[in-house]
Amino acid sequence: MKNSISINELEAMNFAKLIDSLDSKPSRIFLDSPDVISERFGVRISMFSGKPMSIKGIKKKSTGESIKIISEHKADSRYPVVSCASIIAKVERDSEIEEIKEKLGINIGSGYPSDKYTIGAIKDMLGTEKLNPYVREYWSTMKGIRQMRISDFVGV
Repeated sequence: MKNSISINELEAMNFAKLIDSLDSKPSRIFLDSPDVISERFGVRISMFSGKPMSIKGIKKKSTGESIKIISEHKADSRYPVVSCASIIAKVERDSEIEEIKEKLGINIGSGYPSDKYTIGAIKDMLGTEKLNPYVREYWSTMKGIRQMRISDFVGV
């Protein structure tokens, strides 16, 4: 994000890489869009991909055999395949968080911004190098924690 690339754009870039790495060509790909304009997420992926794609909801002249991208909000509640992928992603994420906890030897909670253990760990480790590889520098939660720390020092 330091280079003005959003999380949504990073996700789109990596989805495109994943799609391009496939040996087979799927006819459809379902995405749970993180973008407020769900079709825009599909368009981003198609821009980064080398494979021909058509985006549901975007009118464009078809260029032969293209992969249909279905990018929607709450796709996990509409499409069982997305629900399944969401569960797998959550289990994998939780496993990674457990590995980080073990490696650091501290309770970092769930890693979500609403988790008091996550916030506490970040506050405790701010200024040390211990959490740096695991915490997004450009994260609104981190910005808020830094602002709190500054106000602690200036007596606001």
